[in-house]
This record gives sequence, structure tokens and C-alpha cells, in this order.
Amino acid sequence: MSRWRGRGKGRERERLAALAGEASADAAVAMEAAAVATVEPEAEPRPPETQPPVQQDLTAAAFFDVDNTMMMGASIFHFARGLAARKYFSSSDLAGFAWQQVKFRVGGRESHQGVQSSREQALSFVAGRTVDEMVAIGEEIYDELMADRIWAGTRALAQMHLDAGQRVWLVTATPVELAAIIARRLGLTGALGTVAESVDGVYTGRLVGDMLHGRAKAHAVRALAAREGLNLRRCTAYSDSQNDVPMLSVVGAAVAVNPDAGLRETARNRGWEIRDFRTGRKAARIGVPSVLGAGALAGAVAAGLAYRRRAA
Repeated sequence: MSRWRGRGKGRERERLAALAGEASADAAVAMEAAAVATVEPEAEPRPPETQPPVQQDLTAAAFFDVDNTMMMGASIFHFARGLAARKYFSSSDLAGFAWQQVKFRVGGRESHQGVQSSREQALSFVAGRTVDEMVAIGEEIYDELMADRIWAGTRALAQMHLDAGQRVWLVTATPVELAAIIARRLGLTGALGTVAESVDGVYTGRLVGDMLHGRAKAHAVRALAAREGLNLRRCTAYSDSQNDVPMLSVVGAAVAVNPDAGLRETARNRGWEIRDFRTGRKAARIGVPSVLGAGALAGAVAAGLAYRRRAA
């Protein structure tokens, strides 16, 4: 009987992961369309470009994890610090969040039950708050606590794809509104993130599906590829975490960036490229062929505190 229950739970988790992936892809496409629609026309025509325009490569793209891949530390923890400073919750709540991260780093594993419990607790922080309020606060917190924590080497990798005419998305368990702010500030195409349900612009305290974590990230990348006409065999994905092997496995080229022990071993076994920017040495200039050729906010607390570690 327990075996059947286990299978049932596994199917339900997979269903929620797929739902989270679909919701994230829908949100990413909608946000990208909204950003294009709100760009104001220029008052005066721009002078002719001195450089020829980049030829767009519409079937190839790059997908970047955020925490410890694009950004030093956990983006959701930085966001939580900003919210605590604004009295959205207590310093003891923040300490509890930090302790969960310490336990994960020491133990190296996370339980689904633990994630589920902390997610439900975290949702109480955001229910009834507006999306606009959390987005505005997220902009401030990015400037205060996140902007200086971007890995220069990883940002250079993202720029390499942009310069090759490819689109670049972040993929993270961090709520999609916060992920979108980070992507926009870095000049990237957009972001896939956890979707916190809202009605009439107000968070309900529920998630759409589940957090964008593990297999849900792979579902999101596949769903976005279907919507955007991407050839996944021509795409590249970057992450630091063994938890992201499902996402790394659905693209043509996978790169381990600042990898944890599990991912480093997997990358070596599968012949994936490894980049580590944690040594303090200046990142070497990376040639395009080496990588490209191979292939709410209130929701932030709602999903990120729920994850209680490196959300991305």
C-alpha cells in the first residue's frame, strides 16, 4: 500500500511541477510582451549605428539559474532582508530563514515535507498584499542589496549570448516578479520564476502549481521553448546546483557555474563545461565557440522563503 501511495505522491508532484512550468512560461511571455508594449517611441530619430546590428538567432537561447550562478548568495534571502528592514516580518523570521539555509548547506539535502511546510508558512506574509507594492519594493531592494552581488563572469557569459543574437532568460525558484526585475536590470530577455497566484492584482497566498524548482524548471524551459519556437538542441543552460540537472539535461549544451560537489561530479561524468568564478581570479575572456557552438515579490517571500535555501 505504501508503495502505491508513494507512486501517487510522485505523480502529484510531477503534475504540480508541470503546472508550475506552464504558468511560469505563460508569465514570462506575458511580461516580455508587456515590456515591449510599454516602450515609448523616441522623440527624435537615432543617428545611424556605427556598428552593424546584431543578426537575431531566433531558435537558440540561453537559460541561467540565479542563486550562486548569476548572483552571489540567495536572491530571495537578500529580498527577505530588505522586507525585514521594512518591517514586513520580524528579524526572528529572517533568522529562521537563514538557519534553514545553514542546515541545507551542512546536510546537503532538502525534504519535500520541509519545503512544503515552510512554503505554507511563508504564504501568510504575502496574502492580501498587492503585486504593484511588492514590485516597487523589489526595485529598491535590488539596488540596495543585489546589484553589487552579480558574478561578473556569469554576466559576461549572458552578454556573449546576447551579442550572438540569442535571447537570455533567468530560470529560478524565486518568484517571477523578482526574477523579472533582476533580468531587466541585467539587460536580459526575461525570466522564468515561481508564480504566486493573484486576483485583481492582490496575492491570494497560493502558488500556481508549485515552486519552480528541480523538474519544474525543466518543464518551464520546455514550455517556453514551445511558445517561442526554440530548438532546445541549440540552447544552453547554466547552473550551480545538482538540483538543476533536469533543466541542464533538456538543452544541447550544459555548463556548470560555481558548481556544488554533486553537480561538479555530474558535469565531469557527462562532459559538461565547468566555469568557476569563486577563486577571486579575474575571469578569462570566453570565446563564443566554447559554449555557443555546442549547441511577487510578495510572491518572493511566498515562494522564496518557502524554498528556504538557494531558491534558484
